[in-house]
Amino acid sequence: MRILLTGSSGWLGRFLAPMLRARGDVVTGLDVAPGPDTQVIGSVADRALVDRVFAEHGIEAVIHAGALHKPDIVRYPAQAFVDVNVTGTLNLLEAAVAAGHERFVFTSTTSLMISQAIRAELADHAVWLDEASGPLEPRNIYGVTKLAAEQLCRLAHLENGLNCVVLRTSRFFPEEDDTHRALSGENMKANELLHRRLTVEDAARAHIAALDRAPGIGFGSFILSAPTPFDRGECDELKRDAPAVIARYFPDAPALYASKGWELPKSIGRVYDAMLAGKLLGFRCEADFGSVLESLRKNTPLPFAHDPNYVSPKETAGVG
Repeated sequence: MRILLTGSSGWLGRFLAPMLRARGDVVTGLDVAPGPDTQVIGSVADRALVDRVFAEHGIEAVIHAGALHKPDIVRYPAQAFVDVNVTGTLNLLEAAVAAGHERFVFTSTTSLMISQAIRAELADHAVWLDEASGPLEPRNIYGVTKLAAEQLCRLAHLENGLNCVVLRTSRFFPEEDDTHRALSGENMKANELLHRRLTVEDAARAHIAALDRAPGIGFGSFILSAPTPFDRGECDELKRDAPAVIARYFPDAPALYASKGWELPKSIGRVYDAMLAGKLLGFRCEADFGSVLESLRKNTPLPFAHDPNYVSPKETAGVG
């Protein structure tokens, strides 16, 4: 397939583009910042540019991974989020419909599922989140615009028959968390693989699975996260005493963590359930919390990337 990949210079794009090419796809990368997998420099908010790319490169399918993200809130006005995340998505959808496409994959986020109450962990139990969770009350402009873009994908399917798969990815960024610094970055990422993270490699593989399954799905929205070992019946205890629950599944986790100088989470306030992606996309993340413990046992590299110095290419290129 001749695929348009937006966000090709970003963290996901640098892993996804080579995977697509390795299986024989022709990838045209579109990004506001230059990169080794980016052939077209520009914004998805520029409709004339989008139309030109479709025409000149014979695009047959779209993976729309380009966006302004949550850390960008401090750098860009709300209108920029609307322009890029909403208008940009509409531009791509309309171009795909006009071209008669049958595959459109949209990179969304689990962040839009997190209300202020969930983020503050006000409940006396861990909140179990799956595709049926709601009502959705995004807490910032990032989540609001991503939810709006998801709805545009749904409309494109309903009104025009475009097969759209929405992937609500949990965390896979390599940098430090921009709000929580109680634990080291590696310790936090390892903990999050229990309930709210996946590796960037798994995120890329999931996009390929979605691309392949799109015609058979029509429209679907899926949570992407490493498989959690927990079940809904443990939500009360996860909030009250997470280490006890973790130790039932991974008896040597406390000792392995102690040898690394790490801490297990004392309390878990939310859990992402990615089972639907397994059932309908045939996708399951390869790396999980067990992979972390195996790395600690064998003293091998951790299964996730951690780069405290990572900066988005659009910032290093001075695009903003």
